[in-house]
Amino acid sequence: MNKKINKKKIYIKTWGCQMNEHDSSIIENILIKTKNYVVTKNPEKSDILILNTCSIREKAQEKLFHQLGRWKKFKEKKPNIRIAVGGCVATQEGKKIHKRAKFVNIIFGPQTLHKLPELIHQSYYTENLVIDVTTSSLKKFKNSVNTHITQKFTSFVTIMEGCNKYCSFCIVPYSRGKEISRPRKHVLSEIKKLSNLGVREVILLGQNVNAYKIYNSINKKKYNFSDLLYEISKIPKINRIRYITSHPMEFSNDIIQAYKYIPQLTNFLHLPVQSGSNKILRLMKRGYTIEEYEDLINKLKFIRPNISISSDFIVGFPGETHQDFKKTLQFISKINFDTSYSFIYSPRPGTRAAKLTDNTTIEEKKNRLYLLQKKIIQQSFQWRRRMLGTIQLVLVEGSAKNNPKELYGRTENNRIIYFTGKSELIGQFIQLKVININYNTYLKGTII
Repeated sequence: MNKKINKKKIYIKTWGCQMNEHDSSIIENILIKTKNYVVTKNPEKSDILILNTCSIREKAQEKLFHQLGRWKKFKEKKPNIRIAVGGCVATQEGKKIHKRAKFVNIIFGPQTLHKLPELIHQSYYTENLVIDVTTSSLKKFKNSVNTHITQKFTSFVTIMEGCNKYCSFCIVPYSRGKEISRPRKHVLSEIKKLSNLGVREVILLGQNVNAYKIYNSINKKKYNFSDLLYEISKIPKINRIRYITSHPMEFSNDIIQAYKYIPQLTNFLHLPVQSGSNKILRLMKRGYTIEEYEDLINKLKFIRPNISISSDFIVGFPGETHQDFKKTLQFISKINFDTSYSFIYSPRPGTRAAKLTDNTTIEEKKNRLYLLQKKIIQQSFQWRRRMLGTIQLVLVEGSAKNNPKELYGRTENNRIIYFTGKSELIGQFIQLKVININYNTYLKGTII
């Protein structure tokens, strides 16, 4: 008779970007593959609590300790619970976390999450903190594909990590290390496995995704991001390719030309500009001007006239005047951005921008953010209005939560659209006519 394994319950809480979300899925897959763990959605019933953190925004540390304070109560009732903290805040703070929260057992970094089974095992045999926050490793991707996924038709694929840009406001080069690209064979192998599992759309991930490059050890020839895009486009059943987040400095002409020859590249691009003022871009150490940014967008629109552009904006950066902010609003109108992620500037410890003088009040920053977001919302609504009555190719992703008779999918320009249809359509590409629009986000459609 086979002895039944008493599996430990793991609960994973994530905050931050898509890379953190993807890292959490890798953590889950790695632990499940050991056959010693199962995932639970109830932290109170778990044996292992894992917090995967992000340090991009201000007060990330306080957010971390507030969460740990809630988990401390679980540990007081059940002392054998293991609490693990990972992600960028773990790398940034290291042992400082344990000094404030002695009940934390494990601290791991974004590049050491593959060691979690070993770290958890160690934690049961020591009273001391178990910590590993080393960087510049790609070993975590060895088990990044979950072969048990079902009803998943879009999947993230990390192709590189880290960043060499050292923008003055950004903590990423310090928390995730320098740029390191995954071998092309590993990336292509992962995507082929995903396509065999039913995935039809891949989203390539990287802090600076279009900086991807590999050098051939024999002839020293460079294999870059556009080369990878062409190879992915040849993989059967991968009908759509997206990627985030790219940097304007790395958006070379070969990538722009790829939009001419690779139909799988969607008519949607997220390309952070951060500010419409050249003065602020210099202070941010972004390495480009608004004129150069506009030029590459115009080149792209020459090939794809209907492409929609999304961006990132930082409001209230040290030194930003009313005139600088006005230039940003004017630039938003000029490019006609579709959507955006916009935030009030957050000083991050250890970055160059944290030393800059900041004379703008928080009330003024909030007002600027409101005006910027209002403008983007208006432009986004106009983009949706132009879609009314058009025929859209949609990847059907699942059933609506509030209405099982209604399905939803995603258009090529990254819009969610709801429609009435049979469940057999899930996972397929279908044509929908847009019959209604919502002021905030989604669309309504009908099958053609």
